Amino acid sequence: MALKDMWIPTDFAAVFPQGLMLVGAIEADEEFSSDRNAPRRQKLDMDRDGNGSRKRMWKATVMDPAGAGKGAKNTGLDITFISDAMPTPPANEVAPGFCPIALEGLMLKPRVVGNGEFKSIGFYIRATGIVGDNSGAKVNEPAARKAA
Repeated sequence: MALKDMWIPTDFAAVFPQGLMLVGAIEADEEFSSDRNAPRRQKLDMDRDGNGSRKRMWKATVMDPAGAGKGAKNTGLDITFISDAMPTPPANEVAPGFCPIALEGLMLKPRVVGNGEFKSIGFYIRATGIVGDNSGAKVNEPAARKAA
């Protein structure tokens, strides 16, 4: 099927009308290794054929306030960031470890979740950055090369 690896770009406000709350910190998304002594390697945005942006992958857990009325399992989400540098949220924490954020470059990919007869459609969620991030994660590469 031609569309199996397709990410669908979408508008943040349409998917998360009440915004998102970052829970904890953003961390490097590391490759699995059965050898506990092996050096840890961060995942890169590439498929098995070598296609992709080759940018680093970062992971975060967020809460969707709009999902709170639908049960706890619809509230917590995992987000993957595709960026050369770790995205940094703005410094406006509402409580220790909780920071409201808005995502840039939001992309969704449908997937089947659940077991047996209790299956439903879920989504992988990716973003390229956070609105208000001044860490350098959103550097425009062609402009940075011209300046060098």
